[in-house]
Order: sequence, then C-alpha cells, then structure tokens
Amino acid sequence: MPLLTVISQVYPPDPAAVGQHLADVAEAMAGEGWHVRVLTSARGYDDPSVRYPRRERRRGVDVRRFGLSSFGKRSIAVRLLAQTLFVIQACTAALFGPKPDAILASTSPPFGGFFAALLSRARAAPLVWWVMDLNPDQLIAAGKIRPTSVFARLFGAMNVFTLARAARVVTLDTFMADRLRSKRDIGERMSVIPPWSPGEQCLVASASDTAAFRARHGLTGKFVVMYSGNHALQHPLDTLLAAARELERDPRFAFVFVGGGGGKAAVEQRLLKGASNIVSLPYQPLERLGESLHAADVHVMSMGSDMVGIVHPCKIYGLLALGKPILMFGSRHSAAGMILDAGDTGWIVPHGDTQAAVGALTHAASLQPDERTAIARQLRLQEDRFARNRLLASVCDVLVSASGTSS
Repeated sequence: MPLLTVISQVYPPDPAAVGQHLADVAEAMAGEGWHVRVLTSARGYDDPSVRYPRRERRRGVDVRRFGLSSFGKRSIAVRLLAQTLFVIQACTAALFGPKPDAILASTSPPFGGFFAALLSRARAAPLVWWVMDLNPDQLIAAGKIRPTSVFARLFGAMNVFTLARAARVVTLDTFMADRLRSKRDIGERMSVIPPWSPGEQCLVASASDTAAFRARHGLTGKFVVMYSGNHALQHPLDTLLAAARELERDPRFAFVFVGGGGGKAAVEQRLLKGASNIVSLPYQPLERLGESLHAADVHVMSMGSDMVGIVHPCKIYGLLALGKPILMFGSRHSAAGMILDAGDTGWIVPHGDTQAAVGALTHAASLQPDERTAIARQLRLQEDRFARNRLLASVCDVLVSASGTSS
C-alpha cells in the first residue's frame, strides 16, 4: 500500500480553509487505497486554547498532532516561532517514520514547503507543493517587511529551492502561476487547479436551523450582510465597515462578521464605539457552518488590490454554491473578479468607494424574488465550472503521477 505523508499546520476539525482542502485530498487518496499519514498541530490555529487529539484515525486517514505548534496570532514573531517548532517536529517524525511514496505540503506554514523539500531529498520521495498563498510576497505587499530585507531575500531563496526540488507544483490561479514563474520557471511541472467549495455538509442547513440562528443573534427580519471567514489584513474590510456606518440609521440592515484574524480588531473597535447594526461572531463549528452561511442575504468577500497573484479568494467557491448575491471589494482583474464578471451574480466595488458599496447594498435589499432567483441561477452556473469532484480528482492525479505509482 503506497504511503502519502501530508505536512500541514492546520487540519480538521480546525476550520482553516487550507486544512479543509488538504483533508479532502487526504480522504480521497485513502479511498483510493493509499495509506495517508497527516502531521499537523494539536492546537487551534486561530485559537490555541482549542486542543485536538494527539492521534486519531479520521475518515480513513491517520492523523498525528504535535504540541508547541500554535500560539495564536499576537504577532509575526509568535507565529514564526510556532511555525518553526511545528515543522521541526513534523519533519523529524517524517524523517524517522515510514518512507513515503509521496509528500504533500502546502503553504501552512509558509515555509513548510522548503522543509518538505529537504525531507524529500533526505527520504528520496517526490514532493508535491500545493501553493495556496505566497510569502514573503504577502508580508512585502502589506508593508510588514522591505523587499530588500535579509528575511525577504532568505524566504525568496527558500521558495526558489522548493520550486526547483518539487516533483510537481499545484497553484490556484493563473495570476499566482505567473508570479511563481517569475521566481523560477518549472515548465510542465506546474499545474493550475482552482480550489473547490467545502464539502456539502458544510453548506447544508434547514430553514428552521437558519431561522433559529437569526433569532439567536437578533437578525430576524433584517437584511443580513455577512463576511464569514478569515479577517486577514490581505482581505481589507474598511470599506464594508464604512458602509455599515453610513447605513446605521437604516433599520433594514445588519452586518455580521463571522470568524477571526488580525482584521477582526477593526470590527470590535466599531462595536466598542457603539455600532448598533454590527454583530461579531467567532468561527462556527464545521457541522453548523451552513446555519450561519444561509442566514445571509448578501455575502461579502474582499481581496486587497496588491494581493492579486499572492492570495487566492478560496471562499468564492463556497459562495457560488450558496446561491446568494456576492459583494466583492477588490479588482476586476483578479481570479474572483473574472468569475463574478462572467455572470450577473453581484457587485464588484473598489476599495475606498463607500458610496458605491452603499449603493450596491441598497440595490441588493430592493431585489425582487424573481431577481434573486435569477442571480442564484447564474451563481450555480458559475459553480458548475468548478465542480468539486473534478478538481479534487485533478489534485489526486498529480499526486499519483508524481509518486510514479498506480492508483
């Protein structure tokens, strides 16, 4: 039985999107007869007070979790310390454990691919590097470090080494692929495979459960505008918060922010200042995520204009499956912008244009039932372009091809 070793700081039941996608692949490979071994963190990535079993067999996958691998997101230094301790533990376990036929590493932690490349050389096992975001590019774009800094140069060199060493590289969109090629062109070893929406169980909710969620959080009768997910700084929410302030006197609207991350502080500050139309909630359990998602009338996504090709808007695929209108803050010249432009499914608003955001939301609140039905139909047509089974099978095929084994 061929062995796949997966190295990722996040893995379910942690709600981080990277872990969910890796779990889909791990479970699919296990279903194809592979022994899959996942090396991950024993604590929640966003909330390190959450603890997971050190060892478990989860849906056919052997999961081993390590302590001292997550200390929260208080600072970059704290995150780097946890990430470093994690990769040391995970790669040591993989180095002295059973020899894998393939290694799968993503960008959680950001330099995990580099250590996986070293492991790949030591174990003579092919590495598939699944690039879901790029660093130090994110830190540079966010103004956290200078492009000429020692850290940026070192991190860049690690990426080039990983690209050179990886048997195959999977990236999420053409913008990201172009950025990777500018670092090192690896030709046909690179595949562009978009991610997919979460499993159907994450998107299902009964009308009564959704109504109960609304009642529990004071949303009954409101037009709910929801941002759900990672409130990372690369997903700016300033314009959405400004629109909420402009619409505070309109009793129709409620703005719901679900999740966590560095950008959540701005939401909490608005609440401290007495905002009456904002509700802030933590990440919802995966098994109840559908209740919150279906409670929205409009879903919001945001992508910093300087993050195109650095971060991929993974959440758009889940939003397409929900069939609710989408308000996007960001550039049309991006992966998400191109998807939304392909159908009449919502609105794209540039960052900083508060009045355009207010206009879009006012329009959304006035839509008639037949107009909402038409939008839902267009969204599901777009969803068909990103069929989960097909995309998941494509990633699995890359792994099998890289390993040189037969599935």
